[in-house]
Formats: sequence, structure tokens, C-alpha cells
Amino acid sequence: MSHRAYLFSLRIGHALRESVAEGYGRQTLLKDLLAGVTVGIIAIPLAMALAIASGVPPQYGLYTAIIAGFVIALTGGSRFSISGPTAAFVVILYPIAVKYGLSGLLLASVLAGVMLVAMALFRLGRLIEYIPESVTLGFTSGIAIVIVILQVKDFLGLPLTALPEHFGDKLWLLTQTLPQTAWPSLVVALVTLAVMIGWRALKTPIPPHLPALFIGTLLGVLLLQFGAELPTVASRFSYTAADGSTAVGIPPYLPYFDWPWNRPGPDGIALSFSWQLAKDLLAAAFAIAMLGAIESLLCAVVLDNTSGRRHSANSELLGQGIGNIITPFFGGITATAALARSSANYNAGAQSPISAMVHAVVVLLALLFLTPVLAYIPMAALAALLVMVAWGMSEAPKALHLLKTAPRSDVLVFLVCLLLTVVFDMVIAITAGILLATMLFMKDIAAMTKVTDISANRKQIEHPLPNGWKVLKISGPLFFAAADRIFAEIALLSVGQRGVVLYMDGVPLLDAGGLAALEKLRASCRKQQVELLIADVQFQPLKTLAKAGVKPEPGYLTFYATLREALEQLAQRDVV
Repeated sequence: MSHRAYLFSLRIGHALRESVAEGYGRQTLLKDLLAGVTVGIIAIPLAMALAIASGVPPQYGLYTAIIAGFVIALTGGSRFSISGPTAAFVVILYPIAVKYGLSGLLLASVLAGVMLVAMALFRLGRLIEYIPESVTLGFTSGIAIVIVILQVKDFLGLPLTALPEHFGDKLWLLTQTLPQTAWPSLVVALVTLAVMIGWRALKTPIPPHLPALFIGTLLGVLLLQFGAELPTVASRFSYTAADGSTAVGIPPYLPYFDWPWNRPGPDGIALSFSWQLAKDLLAAAFAIAMLGAIESLLCAVVLDNTSGRRHSANSELLGQGIGNIITPFFGGITATAALARSSANYNAGAQSPISAMVHAVVVLLALLFLTPVLAYIPMAALAALLVMVAWGMSEAPKALHLLKTAPRSDVLVFLVCLLLTVVFDMVIAITAGILLATMLFMKDIAAMTKVTDISANRKQIEHPLPNGWKVLKISGPLFFAAADRIFAEIALLSVGQRGVVLYMDGVPLLDAGGLAALEKLRASCRKQQVELLIADVQFQPLKTLAKAGVKPEPGYLTFYATLREALEQLAQRDVV
């Protein structure tokens, strides 16, 4: 398949079909099984922690890893991607969970899934190429800051049930309750964090968060034995058992089908589905869809660079959309490809999407058989885990490098995206960031368009021009942001002249704004009895002029294929 076909291909299960078509044998299956088991073990605590950070009980993160992890691998276009709950979504999902509960969160995920499918059908898989790095770095750094702020409560063991929606209110409340820091939670969090940082230096294949959570949990159990008050998964969450009694921790049951709006709302009561509710969630769903597309495609690009393979961007968007439509009906929250887990999957020897399906089965087995053990994990240890996840996703070294070396326009876009993400939300941050980056880019491009008087340049004008004539060379695109300035400058240079030759071999583009500015110049020259000769018009500007019906006017406007022809015509006139 050609490179262009890969860019625009769209089919369900592209990555799986491609893997099978290449030949799939026992050795390949064994590698996928080992990789799937490895990344499944890694995903279990992360899925729980990210669900809690998103404002819902931990089992919904496990449901997401199970359903979305399997469905997206089955239907997507990236061979090594592992999908599930990710840290990037926390900043969007938490406010939805606070305001609308689990049911609103699931409905927003379904709407986002529909949008992702629409993006795939419209072949928008290459949209990531049009988002500047300053924008992506800005909002990912902002998300990392928000995640850390959300973890302060459990990291310090503060006696808060929930945090306010607005950034300023969060900071104020956290500051007010800092004196109530619980030392058992702080000790567990710091030890867990220290083990994760120290473990990286050992450079072992075992991910640092596994031994860190193990040691943090052992320390938590020890502190509980000595009578310390330490919130754990068991003490924070409960569920209704099959016999009707209330049990603590995570329910060891398979995810079950139900309408998203029948799940608990913000007060524990299911929401009533209405079009107004769907409309209220559209903005959040759009942010989820955009971030999901960016995250999944970024992950696929990184994996392509590492593995030498090629993903199908539109097929990956289709798989992500299908996964996010199906998963909420089984209690799973928003999912997308997770770079850290996907990289671990590839490094563990994965060969095809089957490893991601195995990872989902491993999480399912953990849900059924390991929930009594998982219930002992301290909330402070999970908070420390998410602080490290936030540090990783912030890409702080890359952000610092951008601040030091990038042009001021890119630095401005980065800071605006970061601040808007932290203070407001992702929709505002992405929209404002892209608009600001676009405006600054247009400003820079417009500044590159220039007009130069080359009348005395003997390299291009071999013979002296007739009296009252100038040759002006235009370099750069004549679009709306530059054309008015350029043609106004030409009008000034034309005052008192018999005629002007516009040399346009350096003009690759002429848009409607440029066309309107040219019409103003024609009117001005006609009024002042200045003749215009236009030479060396490139294909796109020529096509635009033809479509607009711009025709030569004897004595006022003439077109020439080359500058040499225009100058020869002038020389003949002078002789006459």
C-alpha cells in the first residue's frame, strides 16, 4: 500500500487485518501473550487511579481498560497502541463527574465517540499535523498542573470530600485546609514517590509504579495495624453486593450492559435522558473527542517512529470512536491510546493488536480475582502515582527547551494554552491556542511578503527603462493579511509614473483578499492614468484571476508570460 493510501485509508480493524495478512503463527502469539500480560499488570493500578482522579469509583477505570482496551484494539488502525483511561482526560472528566455524575460522564463519552467516528468518515486523521507543538505542549503541561492540584487532597490526607469546580476556589480551599495534613498519608505518599523516582535509576524492565505501589501498600497496612488513620480504596469506596448488603472496595463482578443515563447521577440518582442534557454536554464531548484524537494519533506516530511500522490514522480514529461509543454502555469512561502503556507494550515484544486484547483480559481477571488485594491500596499511594504520571505527561524538559529557544510567538501561544487549561478548561485552551497560533503565523507570513523596486537592477533589467516606468517585484503570498499593504505601497510608488511593471514570479498564492486589493490598485492606476503590466504570473494566481474574470484592458492592464516579453514590449514602444 502506498504512503498516500495509508494516510487516507479507512477500514474497521485495519491494524489487526494487516497483522494477520503478514502471517500469524505460534511464536507471534506467544510474544503477544507475554506483552499483553506485562502491560495488563501495569494497567491495573493506573486504570483505578485515573478513574478516581476523574471523579468516579475505581472499578469504572477497570471497566474502561477491559472494554475499550479490547474493542479499540479489535477495530483500530495502530498495531501497538494500548487504550484505556488516560491522565490527559482528567481535567475534562472531573468537572463533568462533579456536575452530572457518572451518567453524564458516560453520555459525554458516547457523544465524543460519535464525533470521532465522524472525523474518521471525513478523513480527518491527519488533523494532528495542523496543531502546533506550542499548543499541544501548552495544554498537556496545563493538564499536568491540574492533575497535581487534584491529587493534593489525597497526597496530604486532607479532610475534603470533593474539590470545587473552579481553579481559584480549589487553591483557596486547599490552602485553608493545609494545616490539617495527615502525617500517615503524607508518609505513604512520599515513600511511594521516592521508590518510583529511585527505581528509575535501577533501569530494570519492571515499571517503577508496581514496586512503589507494593511498598506503599505494605507501609499502609503496617500503619493501619498501629492504629493510624489512612484512607484506602476499601475505606473510600463501597458497592451493593449480590445479597443486597453493602461491601467495601471494588465489586468483583463483570461489567454489565445498561443505558449510560441509568447510571448514578451527581446525587446518586440516575439522570433522565433529554436532548437538552445532550446539548449541555456537547462542548465537553467536543473537547473529549479533540483530545482523544490528538492523544491517539500522537501515540500512533511515536510508535511508528519507534517500530518502523505505519498506522492508518483514519482507521485509528474510527476504532477510538467505536470504542468510546460501546464502552459507556458497560460502565467504562472515556478512553484513548496511552503512550506509556503502548510503549511498554511494544518494548515487551508485542507483534499485533492481539497483545492489547490480552491486556484487557488480564485486567478482567484482576477485577474478578484480585479485588480483595486491590482494596488495601492507600489513596495516598495512588495520588503519588498520578503525580509521577503528571510529571511524565508534562514533558517539562521539552517545555523548558521551547521557552528558551522558540520564537516569542510560540512562547506566547504555549503560555496562553497552559494558563487557560489550568484556569478555565480544555475547550477554551485548545480553541484560543489554535486561533492565536494561526493569527501569529499569518502575521509572520504576511510580513514575508514584500515589494521591491528593481528598476535599476541590471541583473534582471538589462537595458534602461523608458522614462516614467518602474519594475516592481512582489515576493510572497498575496493573501488577505498582506495584500492591502503591498498594493497600497505599489499605489504610492506609482504616483507620477506613466506605468508600472509588476513582476510576480515570486507570488505563489492570490486569494480573494488579494484579488480585492488588486482591483483597488487597478482603479487607482486608471484614475491616475498609470498603465499596469503584469508579468510571470504563477499558476494559482493566474487561475484565480481567470476565475474572477480579470481581463486585459488596452492602455491600462496587460499580461505577459515573462518579464523579458514585457520589457521588450516597452522597448519597442520607446523606439516608436
